[in-house]
Amino acid sequence: MSDDATEMDGLVRAVEATLFAATEPMTADAISTHLGGASVREALAELAGHYAGRGVNLVERGGRWLFQTAPDLAHLLRREKEEVRRLSRAATEVLAIVAYHEPVSRAEIEAIRGVQTAKGTLDVLLEAGWVRIAGRREVPGRPVIYATTPAFLTHFGLESRRDLPGIDELRAAGLLDPVDAAMAQMDFSHDRDEEEASEESGEETESEQESAGGLASDEESA
Repeated sequence: MSDDATEMDGLVRAVEATLFAATEPMTADAISTHLGGASVREALAELAGHYAGRGVNLVERGGRWLFQTAPDLAHLLRREKEEVRRLSRAATEVLAIVAYHEPVSRAEIEAIRGVQTAKGTLDVLLEAGWVRIAGRREVPGRPVIYATTPAFLTHFGLESRRDLPGIDELRAAGLLDPVDAAMAQMDFSHDRDEEEASEESGEETESEQESAGGLASDEESA
């Protein structure tokens, strides 16, 4: 084995060990800094290929690298009893708005939702680690703005926000069915009745005017 090959093999092993021991996902720059400034991108690509068909995969999520269980084996590691965290409808809506519009302020979230957003709703998302404070908007009042986190991408299996589904994908997956059904079932009969009543009233008025006009003509003739 040549010296270059030996050096690369040693770097690959060092990157592997660094990620294995890391307590959280790491960027390529952070790994490089940890290894004395070594160029690690080629080693990361080689490791990702090596683990691609194994029980554990090396993946990149939001620019950060981590080991995770292969998706097809996840069911083997589920605990008998899991604590399910359910988001309220408000929290789900806020999370979606932040994901698709980030960075976004609370006022902008409320403008999109059309209702006020309780502070506790954002606190839940911050506590879950899916939303972070991304700074302040440089406008009068300098409101706080929010964005998603790498943990959000990891939890939903996204490499970046570009992988978020579009409207067509959401509809194809049936996620917009409740919305479409609600729109289809909306009762517009009241509006139609009012329109018909208005039209009938208008017709009667015209007929009455014509009758009145005819009567006046008869009187004048007399």
